[in-house]
Amino acid sequence: MSILKVGIIGSGNIGSDLMIKLLRSKKLKVTAMIGIDKESRGMKLAAEQGLEIFDGGIDSWADEPDSVDLLFDATSANAHLHNNDIAQKHRKIMIDLTPAAIGPFVVPSVNGQQRLTERNINMVTCGGQATTPIIAAVSQVQRLSYSEIVATISSKSAGPGTRANIDEFTETTAKAIEVIGGAEKGRAIIILNPAEPPIMMRDTVYMIVKDGTVKEKEVIASIHQMVEKVQQYVPGYRLRMEPIIEGQKITVFIEVTGQGDFLPAYAGNLDIMTSAAVQVAESIAEKQSEANTK
Repeated sequence: MSILKVGIIGSGNIGSDLMIKLLRSKKLKVTAMIGIDKESRGMKLAAEQGLEIFDGGIDSWADEPDSVDLLFDATSANAHLHNNDIAQKHRKIMIDLTPAAIGPFVVPSVNGQQRLTERNINMVTCGGQATTPIIAAVSQVQRLSYSEIVATISSKSAGPGTRANIDEFTETTAKAIEVIGGAEKGRAIIILNPAEPPIMMRDTVYMIVKDGTVKEKEVIASIHQMVEKVQQYVPGYRLRMEPIIEGQKITVFIEVTGQGDFLPAYAGNLDIMTSAAVQVAESIAEKQSEANTK
């Protein structure tokens, strides 16, 4: 199997966690870290791991574009606009972990195999990755007129990029609830909780079915099947309790425990984003390898 060479833009919490996961991959070879602060913890860790370091942002990498086949962007929605322009100029695949939403939304457990030929793939948000699979699972059984999610994460796990993208987070997640989840109307809220000790990532999903009452057995079975799909690439993903069904309303409580790669286990918001991004990149590598053997 051919191995894709990949690079990371952004050496903050998300980029650093992603790097550690990529170092374990047997289908991807992480070769470059692109950032703007050579003295940051993430850049130093990348150098220790033998990655090529570009500390002048993506423009400094553009002088050596052959160092990667695929780029992950772990910066911010605004920065992604320029980063993607440079990536496309050099004909590189871009997996976007910001809420910029230039490319189509991808959630591996829902539509992960349908967008593998895209040049820019958007991984939605941590809240989107955690909740849209549940919404999609219910939509497969019954139409939803409305869905609302509340994503609560530890403030310690929210770096500068996450904090700068709060508005984009809510807009992008709400749109994904409709496009990926299948709800007619979506709404998203994020809470950065400063509690000590830090809390685990927790998400609450509210859904209202469009016609009649909830088909309880079918809906619950579909939710559990979807949880198992997500757990294949995010082992710490689970239901906190059984779904609550009241008339036309369904409430689901989710918790995501991280693998503790860069930040401790409370940072499930990092884990679900980076795990989903690695899953998509590995699927791209597999697809390209299959094409090369034909």
